[in-house]
Amino acid sequence: MDLQTFLAATLSAHVGLTIFVTIHAKFTDRELGKWPFVTLALGLAGVAGYFFYDESPEARI
Repeated sequence: MDLQTFLAATLSAHVGLTIFVTIHAKFTDRELGKWPFVTLALGLAGVAGYFFYDESPEARI
C-alpha cells in the first residue's frame, strides 16, 4: 500500500468514527464535549475515550 492510499484510508476511518460518535451522542442525548475533535485526530482512541473516559453520570453506557 502506498502512502497516499494509507493516508486516504486513515482519514476516511477517522471521519467515519467521528460521525459515529456525533450520531451516538445525538441519539442518546449525551453531551459531545471535545470527543469529536479527539476522535478526528486519534481515531479509535477518541472513541474509547468518548465511551469510557468521560466521568459524567449520563456518560455511562
